Amino acid sequence: MADFAEEHIKVEVAYALANKQKVVVLNVPKGASVYDAAVASKLDEEFEGIDWNTAKMGVFGKLVPKPKDRVLEEGERVEIYRPLIADPKEVRKRRAEKAKLAKKQSSESPE
Repeated sequence: MADFAEEHIKVEVAYALANKQKVVVLNVPKGASVYDAAVASKLDEEFEGIDWNTAKMGVFGKLVPKPKDRVLEEGERVEIYRPLIADPKEVRKRRAEKAKLAKKQSSESPE
């Protein structure tokens, strides 16, 4: 019979809010997916609003398009991503408009 260490790998699962972060270290069976580790972390019990079926997930900062299909390797860190609060395109547009207005105002003000 194989021992526990031969049948399992150690991984981390991380989730962060602006004011609270948590990293859970887990031993998961070899062949476990990103999704499997996320669910096993039980972070949804500590943080409201995590839906494992819709949450975006990644490994070491790279988005994993199909978390149920991506098999983990020893030592990898799964990251659960929060939904975006604002559309990045709209944020850039507002920032550009604000910069344009500030530039216009500074060129109009007497020196």
